[in-house]
Amino acid sequence: MTELLALDGRRVMAIETDPRLAEGLRERARDWPSVEIVEGDTLSLDVGKIAGGKFRVYGNLPYYITSPILHRLFECADQIASIHIVIQLEVAERIAARPGRRDYGYLSTVCQLYAKPEIAFRIPPGAFRPPPRVTSALVQMMLPGERASLQITDDKRFLEFVGACFGQKRKTLRNNLRAIASDERIHDALDRNRLPHDARAEQLSLTQFAALFARLHR
Repeated sequence: MTELLALDGRRVMAIETDPRLAEGLRERARDWPSVEIVEGDTLSLDVGKIAGGKFRVYGNLPYYITSPILHRLFECADQIASIHIVIQLEVAERIAARPGRRDYGYLSTVCQLYAKPEIAFRIPPGAFRPPPRVTSALVQMMLPGERASLQITDDKRFLEFVGACFGQKRKTLRNNLRAIASDERIHDALDRNRLPHDARAEQLSLTQFAALFARLHR
């Protein structure tokens, strides 16, 4: 992937956490003057600062830390034009799921807040050496996402609120939100947004989450 990205001469910042693999990549990159090898962990690096401006993300993400890496990247979402990542199909389906679907959850809302995710294609285990035990997928995300139109001023508080809404998926919004608001205020917020009192988080769009957040955090 690094070699293909380097062919058009644009600057490529290749992040590798394994020292041995980073050294091997440096050897191969001697003929790629546009490639910069950054040895480190994406979860601890300030990628936005290293990039220094607008950039695109390409990568094969470790499946077990896909969500933490995406959260880290979204911290500099204003600098990112697009994200193209190979991840586990199950996670890809959750990222791209729409309200009302079984896979729709907190990760769906986070990714769709910042980007427009879409599964480009599936990748069978046999495409890798050694083959994993799961099917993979290439997910493309164009930025910005719905955040641009929702006028949310505090991303952290909003996502904490959405997380509370999904706290226990089998419970209604009323039950999940009782920790942050009275039953009376929750009823009022649901009524004003024309939502049934037995509504569940997986039924709500980001626009509806934003409206509830605005009503309950006055």
